[in-house]
Amino acid sequence: MSRRTGTRFSRPDARQPASRPAARSLPADERLIERYLDMLAAERGATENTLAAYGKDLADYAAHLAKAKRSIANAATENIQAYLASLSGRGFAAASLARRLSAVRQLHRFLYAEGLRGDDPAAVIEGPKRGRPLPKVLSVKEVDQLIETARGAIAKAALEPGEHVRALRLHCLIEVLYATGLRVSELVALPASAALRDQRMLVVRGKGGRERLVPLNGKAKEAMREYLAALSKDDAPASKWLFPSFGESGHLTRQHAARELKELAVAAGLRAERVSPHVLRHAFASHLLQNGADLRIVQTLLGHSDISTTQIYTHVLEERLKSMVRDLHPLGET
Repeated sequence: MSRRTGTRFSRPDARQPASRPAARSLPADERLIERYLDMLAAERGATENTLAAYGKDLADYAAHLAKAKRSIANAATENIQAYLASLSGRGFAAASLARRLSAVRQLHRFLYAEGLRGDDPAAVIEGPKRGRPLPKVLSVKEVDQLIETARGAIAKAALEPGEHVRALRLHCLIEVLYATGLRVSELVALPASAALRDQRMLVVRGKGGRERLVPLNGKAKEAMREYLAALSKDDAPASKWLFPSFGESGHLTRQHAARELKELAVAAGLRAERVSPHVLRHAFASHLLQNGADLRIVQTLLGHSDISTTQIYTHVLEERLKSMVRDLHPLGET
């Protein structure tokens, strides 16, 4: 049974009763999956949620193989293809099929690299074709509208301490989001030390526990300092978080931040469904590329482990290249 939350597979936990079975007593397929998940945790810093998702997907794969009287150790390419076909028959969308295939591929690649199998039956299988929708992006003018509306709300709330702090917090949120392109989960978990006067870079802990450096511009730093200065006068207890709250996590939730941004969008005359923390992340990346930034630099700033994820923004590059040819090529106007 499970020793990793939400899945059948997990590393042994010293706090659990000694009567729980050790990994070596697990069935063969479970042992192989266990070894793969241990590698993800130890070498790639995978979170419990990631391990739970992989464990669930691979348990489903193993169960399918068992029905066909096969195992992970002797599965052939056609067995994997039959598994994908069964998922399609169960109504899985292309994105979900691609995720399952990715888990199976990585498992078999690991087993081959570790010498636990002499071949990789998943190597020749192509993933399902799926179109990636273009990201929703705000124009520079629309982002300016949001920021100006947030600034205006600060002046209006000046005589009400609680509302004044809330307005400064929202202004800080949007300035930092647009200046850095952080994921909203990374933003709300920023420490209070991020607002230090001489701070020029943020150390951000992203997906899988990976850290990266993100530069801060002057407007974002100023918004952070003004917000923290007002917070310190608000008789609020000291907190290690930049955006503290009384919730379980101790900091503002992603949902609350998103809700406040939608309210700001309405106040700025924009449709609420067009504005979210992730849309501002898209705006950050698209506007950088539009102004000549290198795709690899944007990949680093966004914290994408694979540049193919960043390439969704190439529609911006394509438009810029077309306009350059039209404006600069000698025959561009013919």
